[in-house]
Amino acid sequence: MTPHIINVTGLRKLYRSSMGRPPIKALDGISFDIEAGQVFGLLGPNGAGKTTTVKILLGLTRATAGTATIHSMPVSDPESRRRVGYLPEGHKIPGYLTARQTLSIFGRMSGMEKSAIDRRTGELLERVRISQWIDVRVKKFSKGMTQRLGLACALIHSPDVLLLDEPTDGVDPVGRREIRDLLHEEARNGTTVLINSHLLSEIELTCDQVAVLRNGRVAAAGTIDELTRKSAKYKMIASPVDEELIASFLESGAGVDRVNGHLELSVSDPAHLNALIDKLRARGGMLTELSPLRSTLEDVFVDLIRAADVEQPQ
Repeated sequence: MTPHIINVTGLRKLYRSSMGRPPIKALDGISFDIEAGQVFGLLGPNGAGKTTTVKILLGLTRATAGTATIHSMPVSDPESRRRVGYLPEGHKIPGYLTARQTLSIFGRMSGMEKSAIDRRTGELLERVRISQWIDVRVKKFSKGMTQRLGLACALIHSPDVLLLDEPTDGVDPVGRREIRDLLHEEARNGTTVLINSHLLSEIELTCDQVAVLRNGRVAAAGTIDELTRKSAKYKMIASPVDEELIASFLESGAGVDRVNGHLELSVSDPAHLNALIDKLRARGGMLTELSPLRSTLEDVFVDLIRAADVEQPQ
C-alpha cells in the first residue's frame, strides 16, 4: 500500500471576529490524503480555505480542531517541515540579489553545505531554464523568471514534499509546460506535490487528484477523470437520424439533444445505451461515433460554486 505522506483529518479553523460577532469558519472539518509521488491540486474560490490549509501544514497557524501530519509527524513538530519545499504566491526576492546569491541563502537556511549548494544551484537553474541569468540581479528578472527562481528555491534542498501556491503565475505558455514537466519528473522520483491554484486548466494538465474546497469544506474530490466524467451521457454521430428515430429514443426514457450535427444522449445504464444502438440499426442506420461526454474541470468547479450560491440563505 502506498503510504500517505500528507494526511488531513477533520481540520477546522475558526477566526475570532470583532464586536461580538460569531467566529468565521475558515475550515469546517476537511479531510484528504496525499500519497508519495502524487501531484495533488487544492482548488476553491477566494475564501474557501486553501491558504489556511497550507498555513496549517507549514505550522504558520494552528487548527482549532482536527489533525494534520506530514510523514506521520504532526505539523506542530518542526521536524515535519525539514523535507518540505515551499513556494508562496507572489513571493518577493530582494532585487539586489543575483540568482546564485538567492539560492545560496535558501540553501544555507536549509542547512546545506556550500559544495552541495553550488552543485544544486547550477543543476536547478538549468532545469528551470534561467542558467544564463545566474549572476544577474533579480531586479532585472521578468515575473515569469522570478517565478522560476522561486521554484528553484523551493527545490534547493531536494525536498520530498512540495507545497506550491500558484507555481505558474505569470509564466508564459512554454514556461508553464516546462514547469509541468519538471513537477511530473519530481513526482516520478517520489516527491509529493500539493498545488494551490486558480488556473484550472493547469491543474487539469498537472494533477493526479484534486479536492475542491467550498465554504471551508471539501465539496468534491477525486481524480480528474472521476470529477469530469458526465454520468451516463454520450455523444452519438449516426446517419440517418430522423424525427422518428429520435421519438423512439425519447419513448425509451432517454434524454436526446441535437448539438452541432450530433446527438447527446442521456441514458440510465449501458443496457439502455445498447438498446438505443439496436433501434438505430433496426432502422438501417449507421453508427460512426459513440463516445462518453466529459466536463472540463472548469465546468465542474463553476457548477459547485453556483450550487453553493443557491444554498446560501437569502
